[in-house]
Amino acid sequence: MLTSPLLVPLLLAAAGLAAWGAARLVRRRRGRPVTALVAALAFLAVTGAGVQLWALAALDSSAVARAVIWRDADVDDWRRFPALPVPAGPRTLELRPGSLPVGVLDEVTLPDGHTEDLDALLERTGTQAFLVLRGDERVDERYLHGGGREATQTSFSVAKSILSTLVGIALDRGEIGSLDDPVTAYVPELLDRDPDFARVSLRSLITMSSGLHYEEQGLPWSDDSVTYYSPDLRATALSVRIDEAPGVRWHYDNYNPLLMGLVLERATGTPVADYASEVLWQPLGAEADASWSADSEASGFPKMESGFNARAVDYARFGYLFAHEGRVGDRQVVPAAWVAEATARDTSADPAEHYQYWWWVDTEREGRFSARGNKGQYVYVDPATDVVVVRMGRDYGIDDWPAVLRDVADRVQAAGP
Repeated sequence: MLTSPLLVPLLLAAAGLAAWGAARLVRRRRGRPVTALVAALAFLAVTGAGVQLWALAALDSSAVARAVIWRDADVDDWRRFPALPVPAGPRTLELRPGSLPVGVLDEVTLPDGHTEDLDALLERTGTQAFLVLRGDERVDERYLHGGGREATQTSFSVAKSILSTLVGIALDRGEIGSLDDPVTAYVPELLDRDPDFARVSLRSLITMSSGLHYEEQGLPWSDDSVTYYSPDLRATALSVRIDEAPGVRWHYDNYNPLLMGLVLERATGTPVADYASEVLWQPLGAEADASWSADSEASGFPKMESGFNARAVDYARFGYLFAHEGRVGDRQVVPAAWVAEATARDTSADPAEHYQYWWWVDTEREGRFSARGNKGQYVYVDPATDVVVVRMGRDYGIDDWPAVLRDVADRVQAAGP
């Protein structure tokens, strides 16, 4: 990695000399002074080259530099970031091979009402893994586009639902006092920025109603990019400012999980990835080690908002856990009360019926909910019929995966036991 502080000026100087040489060549060949157009192009070339060279040199220290070089988020980003291990344990939740009656999932209904062959849909949408559980049976399992049973899949914002689960466990263990605690009870330095942080509760963070500032513009310096690419997410979390009173408006904001990650780290006295392995990943019976992408080697703070990586079949196990009120065999991994509360369609303490504690609530089917991530990562859960549907992919491919997954669950339900 390019890290020398002298490297950027040297590279800029080299780019400038190259542009100057090009202008001299044009002048000689044309026999007249370089035109304004050539000068402008040379300036743009120098500027563009300089930005690229600076960004390459600053990849370890700048979110903007990472955004310039790495550009939009990608499902292979887990290979770019340092990985914090989340080891699996010795006991694996067995998911037995199963089957559905012939033809049940040959096709699915799209949001526009048309039906499409499921294989064709998965192929054209860049889907890498598609699994359906009914109870502890894998009744449908397909891998495409480089996916496979043992392939690592990044989950993007499915990580928020995993973080939510860790918060519920920490509450049950008494490590976090209450969701009604102010965030400043755990991160008091926020008061130095603004005394109004004392009004921001953990509940407002986990329901995306904190009132914190967040602008998603797709620019290298906007909040969506900085909270994804920052090499020091602790400092980034502490840099947030308040826009409005908490609890008033639902607003998707990646500063919320970053702050909650700080809370969890401090409340438990344990690195979040280690805590996740101890209280969740091992007890739920994952078959393989997972990882949590970190902001940088120097900081080592997990990308709370997006960086959990695992096999698709283990995301299915995570869904199974929530379909079974937080229980796996004889182990109560997550308190049943938290599972119900975290996924409820309830606006008594927050303003959004479609969203609860970093879980998306299916308002079209009572009791169903999902974990969702960028590029179309989904863990869709229907506890009433014991159905879990997992879709992982390189990109969305269609506008409304939740409607398709709902249809899949409906078809499995209609097929009967």
